[in-house]
Amino acid sequence: MSADRTGGTEPTGGNGGPGKQGRDKLSRRYGWLAVLGVVLVLAGLVGLVYVGLATLTTMFLFGWLLLIGGAVGLLQAFQSRRTNSFWLAVIIAAINIAAGLVILARPEASAEALTMFAALFFLIGGLFRLAGAVVVRGPDLGLTLAQGAFGVLLGLLILWEWPGSSLYVVGAFFSLALLFDGLALVTLGIGARRILGLVSEAETAPAGSAGDGRATAAGAGMRPTEDQDRSNN
Repeated sequence: MSADRTGGTEPTGGNGGPGKQGRDKLSRRYGWLAVLGVVLVLAGLVGLVYVGLATLTTMFLFGWLLLIGGAVGLLQAFQSRRTNSFWLAVIIAAINIAAGLVILARPEASAEALTMFAALFFLIGGLFRLAGAVVVRGPDLGLTLAQGAFGVLLGLLILWEWPGSSLYVVGAFFSLALLFDGLALVTLGIGARRILGLVSEAETAPAGSAGDGRATAAGAGMRPTEDQDRSNN
């Protein structure tokens, strides 16, 4: 802040203003977001190469998430045990804990069950999509039919090789999710940093042009005075 002749204050501009500091802070945060995206992309690529290990890792993570979520839900249920939904919360938490323990104890069998569920999900979802496209016949009929046929084909392929497909289906899906999420974060971080840079350039450009205009006006105001002095002499 700088003081003017009337005793008031005016906001400081230029490169030292608080706006630039906030943009620099946001730029660093988006930079770390892009770094996280790169880490996720690398993890996804490694998972696609070692898909069997990725499947086991996914099942262990899923089991621990169910176990921790069930424990937290059980604790919250006992904290609010005077409510009407106490027993429902206890049952849900117990199911989560039991499912987490089963997955951690038998990750291979759990992967087979999860693969079967995924295959049925793709198959039934594809059939419903095909039926809905034929009945509705909307403007995107061809795209909807293609999506439905792809879902049915993917479900049949997974079921055809089951239970052997359970060794790579879960890990492949999890690795692809990491890969695409990482690419999205990288794109977001780089794009946000570029936008912040353009905003900084747009704010600094008018300041320079305004300064040139003031200097030109000051010079124009001095020239008539100098000419008048010469004529008097």
